[in-house]
Amino acid sequence: MTIIMTSVHAQTQRQRRFLERYGPWAVVTGASSGIGRALAGGLADAGLNLVLVARHRSRLESLAASLMARHGVQVRVIDVDVAREDHLDSIRLVTDRLDVGLLVASAGFGSSGPFLEADIATETEMLLVNGRAVLQACHHFGRRFQGRGSGGLVLLSSIAAFQGMPYAAHYAATKAYVQSLAEGLQVELQGDGIAVLAAAPGPTHSGFAARAGLRLGAAMEPEAIAQPILAALGRQATVLPGVLSKLLTYSLVPLPRWARVRIMGKVMQSMATR
Repeated sequence: MTIIMTSVHAQTQRQRRFLERYGPWAVVTGASSGIGRALAGGLADAGLNLVLVARHRSRLESLAASLMARHGVQVRVIDVDVAREDHLDSIRLVTDRLDVGLLVASAGFGSSGPFLEADIATETEMLLVNGRAVLQACHHFGRRFQGRGSGGLVLLSSIAAFQGMPYAAHYAATKAYVQSLAEGLQVELQGDGIAVLAAAPGPTHSGFAARAGLRLGAAMEPEAIAQPILAALGRQATVLPGVLSKLLTYSLVPLPRWARVRIMGKVMQSMATR
């Protein structure tokens, strides 16, 4: 009984420290499904109020009702496509009057198949979602966190970010941008009290694979990805959440970059459905 009580007390202390540094409000993009949804649940469990951003209002409202009932937190929802030119205006309309201390930039999607056969409109939309939206959010909220003297930025990278990936060339390039941005900001902003984390998961059971046209073999559940991400915030610059992402990444480390590119290309070819 004493051991259980001590464990609960330690967990409560960790949650309190997390809330003090990154609360009282967190913004989570891509919150309606997958890793974004799981991260929103983890943050609510830590006591943070949430602003949930995604395209699907009905999913957001259902999640908001569940989190408010289970954790007693406040939740606001913003149904906006972050590919839109004016999406940040919609987010600011809700968040400018809130004391936001954490941004989780989880919105994103991928594609697979030969680059020259890809639909250029879809690939351009991917660049806006995976790149421009992350850039604008980091700049806006980073300035706010600098002014308050504390805060955190969690950017969703990928194991695809560490080398080129044939048959998912553009997706890997967008994630390389996110990874590089996070690494640079982690050093640049640490003197301002802002923790920056690049989270680079591997295959995950979510809507990502279906939209990207991929068949997944081994994959992890979003909840198993979210917990190590939140635990790493403020402690690491990059986290590879879960055993699978570590295995897939570290097994390639000894190889030259050209070899990693070719191996990842063969992996993508075997997974692509189109």
